[in-house]
Amino acid sequence: MKTVQGKVAAITGAGSGIGRALAKLLAQRGCHIAISDVNEKGLAETAEQCGQSGVKVLTARVDVARREEVEAWAAQVARELGGVNVIINNAGVALGSTIEDVRYEDFEWLMNINFWGVVHGTKAFLPHLKASGDGHIVNISSVFGLIGVPTQGAYNAAKFAVKGFTEALRQELEIEGLPIGVTSVHPGGIKTNIARNARVTERKGWVDAQASRDFEKAFATTPERAAQDILQAILKNRRRQLIGTDAVLIDLVQRALPTLYQSLLVAGARRWRRKALDRAG
Repeated sequence: MKTVQGKVAAITGAGSGIGRALAKLLAQRGCHIAISDVNEKGLAETAEQCGQSGVKVLTARVDVARREEVEAWAAQVARELGGVNVIINNAGVALGSTIEDVRYEDFEWLMNINFWGVVHGTKAFLPHLKASGDGHIVNISSVFGLIGVPTQGAYNAAKFAVKGFTEALRQELEIEGLPIGVTSVHPGGIKTNIARNARVTERKGWVDAQASRDFEKAFATTPERAAQDILQAILKNRRRQLIGTDAVLIDLVQRALPTLYQSLLVAGARRWRRKALDRAG
């Protein structure tokens, strides 16, 4: 895909963060957009901002965990906007908990959105992308789809799954010779509300709400910068896109020290945990 001007892009999780930044950027580039989220207030704000660019903007409340809602939305987008060229499966949630403590209902909640939401969006829109003759699929994984991290086991499971799913899909489409690009995106720390809105299973010395807020303070990349990088990944048909300097460094460490990085994380986490326990008394 050489340009997004005059094309149609669908974006999940567009009520805030990267999804909103992508919607605004694509609209500014002359791309018609279909945006969805469960946050209707945020979605309306995104639509209002995008509407100033003079492109068509279609909004819908969609829970990506529900396959029937995503399939109905895909059909609506193709019908009302005349086709679809790009699907960006961006919707995601966070969960902080050890594997021992995580509740099954929280684990399922996260997987239904972060993994199954990607599957639903991909499969629902793929026929429309094939019909367009010039399509692209963007699936948002994470740096936590590259490395495992204590208290992020559920999130790791979903984001590793997105990475594998996306890489296999790209290869299958290439084998068939179909004109559809596929990109797996791995953001580092992005200044969004995902950590602030995370579900947390609190356990002294392991994870708590304050730890999530402190973690968020280290996020360095803006959603707008992330959106610019993702757009370039689409236009250059990249297989993978790292977002942020932290993502690049994490990727390098993982490739250079594919097992040793775990020992380094354990050592750092032990020190952090001792300090947390001392503070807690």
